[in-house]
Amino acid sequence: MGKILFQKTKNKVFNDVDPDSLTEVFKKVLAEDKSKLNYPQVLAAHYSKNGYDPVFVMDHIFNKDLTSAVGYFKRANEHGLNPELFKADEINKLINKFFDPKQIKTVDDAYRAIAELEIFTANSLIRYSNAIEYGVINPKYIYARYYTATQRPDSNAIAKVFAITDMKHYLDSIQPKDSAYIAMQKQLASGAVAEGMSAEETKRFIVLNLERLRWKNKPKEKRYVIVNIPDYKLDVIDSGRSVLNMKVCVGQGRNMDGEKTLMNYVDTDKMDNPNRHSTPQLNSMIHSVEVNPIWNIPKSIATKEIIVAAADDKFYLDNKGISVYKHGKLVDPDDIDWSTAEKEDYDFKQQPGDNNSLGKIKFLFNNQSSVYLHDTPAKDAFRKRMRAVSHGCVRLGDPQGLALRLFGAGKKYDTIAEDMGMDNPEPTTINLRPKVPVYITYVTGWVDPADGSLQVRPDVYGLDIVLYNALANVK
Repeated sequence: MGKILFQKTKNKVFNDVDPDSLTEVFKKVLAEDKSKLNYPQVLAAHYSKNGYDPVFVMDHIFNKDLTSAVGYFKRANEHGLNPELFKADEINKLINKFFDPKQIKTVDDAYRAIAELEIFTANSLIRYSNAIEYGVINPKYIYARYYTATQRPDSNAIAKVFAITDMKHYLDSIQPKDSAYIAMQKQLASGAVAEGMSAEETKRFIVLNLERLRWKNKPKEKRYVIVNIPDYKLDVIDSGRSVLNMKVCVGQGRNMDGEKTLMNYVDTDKMDNPNRHSTPQLNSMIHSVEVNPIWNIPKSIATKEIIVAAADDKFYLDNKGISVYKHGKLVDPDDIDWSTAEKEDYDFKQQPGDNNSLGKIKFLFNNQSSVYLHDTPAKDAFRKRMRAVSHGCVRLGDPQGLALRLFGAGKKYDTIAEDMGMDNPEPTTINLRPKVPVYITYVTGWVDPADGSLQVRPDVYGLDIVLYNALANVK
């Protein structure tokens, strides 16, 4: 090691370097600089296992690989990331120090120079790789209702950093290649200004949506259903293109009036405090549909809305086709004084029919929030621009069209269409085989591939603010 370092640097001090002595200094530097590292335990475990071999110094400094890496770190702003996260200037100083005999006068100076350059290079390469490939923020840590499978860096992701042979090739290979990402990068680079936003707000808006694009939570299936909450739209995607698009209504949010923006918010907006009726972000598999469904009315809706309406109008329950159960037994609602009734004693079910709040069909998929896609008799909402109006489920503008796309023409779809048109319907469950993936997501910005325009959607749930501040607080 000492001979190679001397030959490359022409500094005689390196002649006296030996691996055993380096190991002791290496351990000391790791301990002393622990607070400055993002992955102190990972680094300590790796180097302990691998004999404190300074692979980046020995294999990547003399061929300019480390200088190349610094260049990538400095250009992190092309991804909307702060280059300071990757210590580009600090590593550059360590590289220069390594070749400066005035700064390395003793063998102890040499050991510390090797250890510091190795450790901080490894730390920054891991952090840069993770940020570019997986995103800086774990959405599960900042969003209260986020149930989408999202891959995060693991030991294998970190191990590949230490196996780099060609630095430029590796760093090029991890750059996002997705056309949607590259299009947003161009908007950032060009200083685009979105309609109704200032230049600074637009920059913040692009930066946070670039982060969303880095998250590994995107559909990989050939065919799937995707709902974008702030766009109030559902698409069925097949082989990369939309084969069905419709308006939807989603759950209510905390920023439905659009009063809070990326330039106008208070500290309390920095944390996700969702409206109790907000639609969750999730992924699952649509496994069946229920035609002419019975609506088991949630307790929260029953106590705050149904009983209140029944107290005001004695014909309300009958007109809406709602049956009443006390302790599991069907009872006559006319015998109950709803103004004084114990609300917790009663359960409510809305029978199939034209007034049923779930409409003629609901699409079922497993999830912990008890939400689903469904029809609705309340069609007026689809004419509104702001459609965050539901109690959390997703109301469909064209439910029968979705059934046709999922089931295809045939016996099952014919049964669905026939039952949806019945005057005296009965609930019918029809299994979907194969199951179809469904993603409910939250994306407020993208570039329209047709005309290159920057598309902006209102931050109806205030989640842009939460994400922007999480990014701003990363150190």
